[in-house]
Amino acid sequence: MPTMATEKSNVSLAEEIKLQANQAFKVNKFSQAIDLYTKAIEINGDNAVYWANRAFAHTKLEEYGSAIQDASKAVEIDPKYSKGYYRRGAAYLAMGKFKDALKDFQQVKRICPNDPDASKKLKECEKAVMKLKFEEAISVPTSEQRSVAESIDYRTIDVEPQYTGARIEGDVITLDFVKKMMDDFKNQKCLHKRYAFQIVLQTREILMALPSLVDIKVPNEKHFTVCGDVHGQFFDLINIFQLNGLPSDENPYLFNGDFVDRGSFSLEVILTLFAFKCMSPSAIHLARGNHESKSMNKIYGFEGEVRSKLSDKFVELFAEVFCYLPLAHVINEKIFVVHGGLFSTDGVKLSDIRAIDRFCEPPEEGLMCEILWSDPQPNPGRGPSKRGVGLSFGGDVTKRFLKDNNLDLVVRSHEVKDEGYEIEHDGKLITVFSAPNYCDQMGNKGAFIRFEAPTMEPKIVTFAAVPHPDVKPMAYASNFLRMFS
Repeated sequence: MPTMATEKSNVSLAEEIKLQANQAFKVNKFSQAIDLYTKAIEINGDNAVYWANRAFAHTKLEEYGSAIQDASKAVEIDPKYSKGYYRRGAAYLAMGKFKDALKDFQQVKRICPNDPDASKKLKECEKAVMKLKFEEAISVPTSEQRSVAESIDYRTIDVEPQYTGARIEGDVITLDFVKKMMDDFKNQKCLHKRYAFQIVLQTREILMALPSLVDIKVPNEKHFTVCGDVHGQFFDLINIFQLNGLPSDENPYLFNGDFVDRGSFSLEVILTLFAFKCMSPSAIHLARGNHESKSMNKIYGFEGEVRSKLSDKFVELFAEVFCYLPLAHVINEKIFVVHGGLFSTDGVKLSDIRAIDRFCEPPEEGLMCEILWSDPQPNPGRGPSKRGVGLSFGGDVTKRFLKDNNLDLVVRSHEVKDEGYEIEHDGKLITVFSAPNYCDQMGNKGAFIRFEAPTMEPKIVTFAAVPHPDVKPMAYASNFLRMFS
């Protein structure tokens, strides 16, 4: 039985480790902070502050499921600890669960009735819930929704004489046009809405004709590049092209989802990728990520950015076209590329993925949800998702899926990594993330993977972030979310 002196010593040690964790958090070393808070919790698990602090660190890594678990433990230990409810409410908010968030912020207000900050945030949360209820009330059933694309004829839109930006002559999008458009974007000039409509509508036609799982063939002696999340970091996208060449039939790419949100140049990113797709469909392949969805775009900035730079109609159009993006790719019948990860059940075949009806907003469960949201874990088997959506899967799950489908490797994205990539599951799974210094604060490298046929051995190239104009990440996100980040 521990003596009083031992208990006192343990409490002091836990406090010392918590202070180290706080320092790691301050310099954006969130994974390190989580490890240190975990050590403090192992020594003294009855301190609500440790749990709430670890919840905050999980939130910074977008591990909202884990944040909710930790914050719930904090309020279980101390039902009057306002920060526990606050951290849980912020995590619910980041997941778009506004009603759950509202309950927690109401509790914060009850505990701290005179706190002006709590009052302000509660009002913002109430407004968000009211808006959500209004949108639900006026929403049209999916079966009755009409295509916004079919109501647009870009040819009828006049281009003003004073417009000096990039122009598309006729129906063909050329490399010269794309280069000029990218140069304009680098100088923070906007593309005329006529040409923006043309790019998005032509991309829609190409994507609609694709299957949910796309097969890619790389001929012998040729190469192929896979990039991970770009998240609206346009100037880092340009850097990828400077390092590895522009997309072309001889230099093809796959961008593996999460083109938009977080970064404040998401429109420039998506128009550039779509324009290359129109220029040459085999030069660039595009997969859907969990951020190519209405719910994420509403929270994390893309909707606000499109509304600010173009119009409400473009918000609807992008939402529609995102539903046409393929969900997965197989390269040379050996490499399975998907944004998130694998599945909650064994025995999933490539034919099951081909059969997914993807033309919808992502559901909250099932194969499509898991493709977009799941993450690998170091332990065998399956576990709950640290994000609160999808699941975590171990190396045994990866190896079984590969064996069942006669594949060699899983490549996925979806998670920021310090080096821009991580190799897991005995080399059978690679995560690649292409947004360096993510959100201007994570300090991570970016990476892309080059495969050369016939061996298709992965060659990983890492790179650092480049400067960009002084527009902060999340500049177009809802004011509400920015208050809590």
